Amino acid sequence: MALPNPKGHGISLSEAAAQTKRANDGGLKGGLFLRKELDELLAQPGCSGVRYYYGVDANGVDSLILVGVDKEGNDMVNGVMMNTPFPCPPFCGGANSLNS
Repeated sequence: MALPNPKGHGISLSEAAAQTKRANDGGLKGGLFLRKELDELLAQPGCSGVRYYYGVDANGVDSLILVGVDKEGNDMVNGVMMNTPFPCPPFCGGANSLNS
């Protein structure tokens, strides 16, 4: 299946804040992936996008897996994949409407 046509994935701060507030149960709020690592994933020859999968690690903790996607929409499973972002908290940055 080929990739869909590009569309705007933007979201307003007020809608993003409302969504994070609904999801926040007082525990993990999000995670941080560093640009260096994201650049490695996106710089793979033929990489046209990124797909994420939800997972659960060996300790029973929810995880997020990132994998490159080629122009046909296929996961680049033989390439760079990412997991285990720096958790927020404590890596949340300054208090704002997304993390407070």
